[in-house]
Amino acid sequence: MKVICISASNMKKAKKHSTSMKVCQIIEKIIKIKFKRDDIQIESVQLVDIRLRPCIGCGKCFKTSKCCNDDSFNILYSKIAESDAVFIVSPHYAPISAKLSMLLEKMEQISFLHWFHDNNYKPAVYQKPVGIIAHGGGSDDITLRSYKHMVLDTIANALQTIMMDVIGLDEKWPTGVVFPVKKVHKDENATFPIQLYDWIDIENRLTLLVEKVIEKADKKI
Repeated sequence: MKVICISASNMKKAKKHSTSMKVCQIIEKIIKIKFKRDDIQIESVQLVDIRLRPCIGCGKCFKTSKCCNDDSFNILYSKIAESDAVFIVSPHYAPISAKLSMLLEKMEQISFLHWFHDNNYKPAVYQKPVGIIAHGGGSDDITLRSYKHMVLDTIANALQTIMMDVIGLDEKWPTGVVFPVKKVHKDENATFPIQLYDWIDIENRLTLLVEKVIEKADKKI
């Protein structure tokens, strides 16, 4: 089984220490502990390191199922298509990061154009199980629910249009998981807020979703 975990963080300087990448590491830890299998290959990808280019609506992907202007997208899209399970970890920006928006837009364009001409079309990512995790600088329930609407539901809507299988946590969280920040404070030497997290709590919040995604992928292999 191949699993890909996509970090949508824009924080280039943070590198592997960004919150989104730490979540990818937690997902890998959960999979290894819960499933104890040698056949699960997990790859984490940072969108911040990938030079994605925006869609220009040329329509050439209808003939090739690739982007003629963006080899980086083609490589990543192939990785997603070859994976059995996908996780997307996204911070709340406006409402999602620019590169994640570009990735979803191109995937959706490929699927839509083919489906428009043939309603029986199934994209390379058809019914691939995907788990979405969102986070931001809030901790109260109202803010977390807003992240559901702005981040989880935005990503889920695109993925469902692409015909992927968005795995929910439960009836309250049908499009993924949101986790809170433990504390936010200012540092006179830092431009951005300093955000602290309860990583044990985050792991607990993610465990069920990760299990459900991997179990769904197992059934489809």
